[in-house]
Amino acid sequence: MKAAMRAKDAARLSTVRLILAAIKQKEVDERKDLSDADILAILEKMIKQRRESIVQFEKGARADLAEIEKAEVQILSAYLPAQMGEAEIQREIDSVISETGASGAKDMGKVMAALKSRLAGKADMSKVSGLVKNKLSA
Repeated sequence: MKAAMRAKDAARLSTVRLILAAIKQKEVDERKDLSDADILAILEKMIKQRRESIVQFEKGARADLAEIEKAEVQILSAYLPAQMGEAEIQREIDSVISETGASGAKDMGKVMAALKSRLAGKADMSKVSGLVKNKLSA
């Protein structure tokens, strides 16, 4: 936050303040200190909200607001761990499928539960879900 203030980067400063407020709100609500996994979940939720907003703004022909949201997504993404490549995700999916003995679409929940703990913050879970669905239905 201090670096954004010194650089007079209003967009980054605003986004960092939103992150800190969301973290503080969660700590107050749950009356505990948050773990790194909890903070990652907050960041992922914020990114998801912004992506949904971008779609709505583009439908409503509000490109100016969509650009603001896109900038926030970029800033938020900078605080997430490096994202895994498609090949790495496929290896994790194959590994979990063999460990759980999943054989069809009915086992998707079991596979996704295991993958969520392994890939939290490292991959877009909606993308992972699509890959798992394709793998299990094939």
